[in-house]
Amino acid sequence: MKKLISLTVCATMVLSTFVYTVDMSAVKIDNIDVVSAASEAADTTPKTTTNKSTTTNKSTTTNKSTTNNKSTTTTKKSTTTTNKSTTTNKTTTTNKTNTQTTTKTTVPTTKPVQTVQNPYEDGVYVTYGNAYSKGTEGAKVTIKDGKVADVELLRTSPKIIDRDVRNNYVGLWQAYEVMQQGLKGKTREQAAEVDVVSGATRSSDGWKLSVDRAFVRALKEKPEGQIYFEGEHMGVDPQGKFMVFLKYDATKLLGVKVYPMDTNGNAIEEANMSNEQAKLVYSIASELLYRGTDAVSIKGNEVEFTAAIKAYQDAELSAKVNNTSKYIDGFYSAYGTARDKGVERADIYVRNGKLVDVKLYRLGANLIDRGDTAYADVVKANAPMVAKLLANGGPVAAFNNDTDAISGATESSHSWNQAVERAMEKALKTGKNGKYFDGIVAGVDNQSQILLLLNLENDKVTQITLHLFDKDGKLIKAENLTHEQKEVAELLTAGLNENGLDMKDIVGQEVLSGAAKAAYKDALQNASKNQGNYKDGAFTTYGDAYDKGTNRADVTLRNGNIVGLNLYRVGVDFQDRGASAYSEVVKAIPILKENFMVAATREKAAEVDVVSGATSSSNAFSAAIDRAYKKAEISEAYKTSYLNGIFAGVNADKSVYVMVTIEKNVPVKMAVYYLDSKGKIKAEDTLSADELAVKKEIETDTTTGMHKYAYRPAAFGDTEGVKAVSALVVDAVKVALEAAGR
Repeated sequence: MKKLISLTVCATMVLSTFVYTVDMSAVKIDNIDVVSAASEAADTTPKTTTNKSTTTNKSTTTNKSTTNNKSTTTTKKSTTTTNKSTTTNKTTTTNKTNTQTTTKTTVPTTKPVQTVQNPYEDGVYVTYGNAYSKGTEGAKVTIKDGKVADVELLRTSPKIIDRDVRNNYVGLWQAYEVMQQGLKGKTREQAAEVDVVSGATRSSDGWKLSVDRAFVRALKEKPEGQIYFEGEHMGVDPQGKFMVFLKYDATKLLGVKVYPMDTNGNAIEEANMSNEQAKLVYSIASELLYRGTDAVSIKGNEVEFTAAIKAYQDAELSAKVNNTSKYIDGFYSAYGTARDKGVERADIYVRNGKLVDVKLYRLGANLIDRGDTAYADVVKANAPMVAKLLANGGPVAAFNNDTDAISGATESSHSWNQAVERAMEKALKTGKNGKYFDGIVAGVDNQSQILLLLNLENDKVTQITLHLFDKDGKLIKAENLTHEQKEVAELLTAGLNENGLDMKDIVGQEVLSGAAKAAYKDALQNASKNQGNYKDGAFTTYGDAYDKGTNRADVTLRNGNIVGLNLYRVGVDFQDRGASAYSEVVKAIPILKENFMVAATREKAAEVDVVSGATSSSNAFSAAIDRAYKKAEISEAYKTSYLNGIFAGVNADKSVYVMVTIEKNVPVKMAVYYLDSKGKIKAEDTLSADELAVKKEIETDTTTGMHKYAYRPAAFGDTEGVKAVSALVVDAVKVALEAAGR
């Protein structure tokens, strides 16, 4: 991104069309530069803060490991935290353990050793380093007993939402694990001394600064006189209209920058701004600098000013030492009120107490997303409901009458709003009383045999309604139940009402009994106020590829259970081979599908036996299912760019098939095959000179470990023919990399 223009505004300023930054500091705020892999290693950022507290006496003892005191001066270049405390005695002895003995006579006296009190409050703290136009580093730090008990490192997009590792610059790919392991278990002082990772200097320093800020925020007694973390802090409104950068010293705001954002969530470059945008941005920046959240809108631009104020508030909260947000930033998911036709679900991201991203789903009676097959009015209502929620920064508090709902989708609108409300409740630092949300919640066993509707009140199940599915996956109406089905449904309902998950199986109906208990457990998980470990949803993954094709699994997960599964043997053209696949594989697929569905969980699926005669495919399908779980993980033990294994990709016109080998989570080798019109691999002696040249270039091993076309590959070549062929091959490489991505 080109540098955006930065000028200083004084009290007698003359408005200029091309000014986007206003500044109150003695030194003008630096412009924001695009961060690239090339500039990464050379850039540095402040590491930690220095806190000093000094009392002057006749004799002073200094201990480097003492705790923070109230009086604090923040110095950006410091790499450790030093506190100086003083003790006054007529005679003082100083040693490494800071033990002092004062003697008035020849008889020694001793004082009991006092345990230094932990100055930090245990908890989870999400903090960010200094910001720049491509986002910022952050850390979700769990502090316990004065140490980093756990840490998740964040590298955010310009919208300040943690992004996939492979979408960051290449230097970060292997830096996450090293830094995470280096910071874990450390005190504040020790964390400041952790070495940065070569090739990711700026991000390493940003993570260390984030961790240090987490410790400051966790202090039981905040540093006296310090209101803000020194540096530049970034905020974005939930609708993604503006980036706002605020520069602070320890006590006050020094400057404001405002950038408009495009539909992809990136800052709009200076050259692409219209005169009207430039004037608006300048006016907004000026108002925010001098009035803050009381900024007065220009007539006709109320929406833009409101969005910019929200971005300002976001940045200000990130900058404050004492952040008063009641929520822990991150991903959360919850359900609305259930009924026999289905339920609504919301997946959200929370930052600084506000909803900053949301996806809404309409689930069917089997609790699987219906997508575009839902009622037409509900499908149409999705986008305007998302806009309404983001504009509000959370659920609409007064959303309690039909006039507030989206026309034609009243019931779903209310349920979505409730789902967002519940998801945000999951994000509370201090949760409300109770394990479950009150109301009607649905649960379905993972093979969709039974739907349960539970009425929950004060963590008690007050009523159970049980429905049976037919073989086609549709609910059987009460009037269409057979006498035997009615009897079984009544017995199951009574057993669950009396004993819950401890219900004894009905003799002769062990399968349905197990399904009823699974549905009961599913309902309680859907009602839980605790966020699970996996995202619900559908994931397409693959086993290891070879020159005949690969094995694909379409896996649907809910509460960490496999609730939908389809397995395919695909050829090099990525088309399902169906009955034309190897006969042993054709026979194995339904057996494996049934066994994986019965297994239900990640751990048990890994134990499913291979099918005789189809060992390699059985192992490939098992690997694909585990990879679906890896993609669904909400919080990884450490961030990785790619899954390990061999992944295939084919370009749009199915003329190129590529295999990419991933080792230690980075691509290290690629193989290229060209396909004929029937989807068969061409013999090498039939390839053109251009095809051979591209194949040789892609397949040549690199000495750096990571393949040179693994990071943002693009077409290459000195001739038009080579450029055209390489473009097709690179498209296939991108598909393979996407399949391998976390």
